[in-house]
Amino acid sequence: MKKNPSGSSQDVEVRKGPWTMEEDLILINYITNHGECVWNTLARSAGLKRTGKSCRLRWLNYLRPDVRRGNITPEEQLLIMELHAKWGNRWSKIAKHLPGRTDNEIKNYWRTRIQKHIKQAQNFNEQKSSGHADQATTSSTQTCNVINPMETYSPPYDNFQSFSGPYPSETNENVWSMEDLWSMQLLNSD
Repeated sequence: MKKNPSGSSQDVEVRKGPWTMEEDLILINYITNHGECVWNTLARSAGLKRTGKSCRLRWLNYLRPDVRRGNITPEEQLLIMELHAKWGNRWSKIAKHLPGRTDNEIKNYWRTRIQKHIKQAQNFNEQKSSGHADQATTSSTQTCNVINPMETYSPPYDNFQSFSGPYPSETNENVWSMEDLWSMQLLNSD
């Protein structure tokens, strides 16, 4: 339980853990009708027992219609590498150059794919320059598996596809329906 920010003695129960379909619908419908505003206020006004930060992250990283889903392309990977060399870990700044990609997705991609492979390549080069490479090349049992960083990335939400469904439901212009979520494949995940 979390204390109410107004300082009153009334406790507000905050839900943690995975989001439900009902919560997603509430958040989508509220933002569709009222727009984005102060996230803590939005969470309370929408009737969600979530923190404003949780609502903001859910919207920005998963529910926004313009979020691009699917594998990061080789062209996007090259751009990420180029911009990271230029700006370092400024993920939001890098994300602005990749429409539809979130800063969190780019950061996770960098840390799980590119950075890992760069370190493997550096370790291999260090072994090679220190003389350990002779042992690795002469021994048929030892191999160095340097993975190509250009291989495609499969995020955990790979079964999401580009949104092509109604925005929002045709029956009521200001409310998302369960059919809308099915068309976005939010309900088809494992």
